[in-house]
Amino acid sequence: MTRDDKPEVIRLLRTLPEFEPPEVAVAEEVIDSYLDNPSGSGYYIQVAEAGSRVAGYICYGPAPLTEGTWDVYWLAVSTEKQGKGIGSALMTFAEDEIRRAEGRLIIIETSSKPGYQKTRRFYLNRGYRIVGCLSDFYAPGDDKLTHQKRLK
Repeated sequence: MTRDDKPEVIRLLRTLPEFEPPEVAVAEEVIDSYLDNPSGSGYYIQVAEAGSRVAGYICYGPAPLTEGTWDVYWLAVSTEKQGKGIGSALMTFAEDEIRRAEGRLIIIETSSKPGYQKTRRFYLNRGYRIVGCLSDFYAPGDDKLTHQKRLK
């Protein structure tokens, strides 16, 4: 990801119904942290392009104070490009990079809201399994679901 990609990524996030404005603000802070210090931010960000436009992005990084555990913080694909393999390509890229870094475990947290059903199905189809649920975590009736995939 480069600074030139940032406006497109933010636009993409704002157009997706899954991301509320406060979530977009946090994503932007993470992006700025990465762009200001790519090797020291603790984040890795990759964009996917289609027709020289940003079609999706993924943000991931090592979980602090762990041995080989990584978090996938954000994965987003533009509505018009969903279902075309871009999300899978971004996940495969991140998983391969995490393996190269001797990562052994990937954690992804998602909402239990109905609007995230497609997201949860995507992760389950890629070999992730739900290993935890914190009831009412994000808001009453909105649980935090923790997905996990072992790489080793």
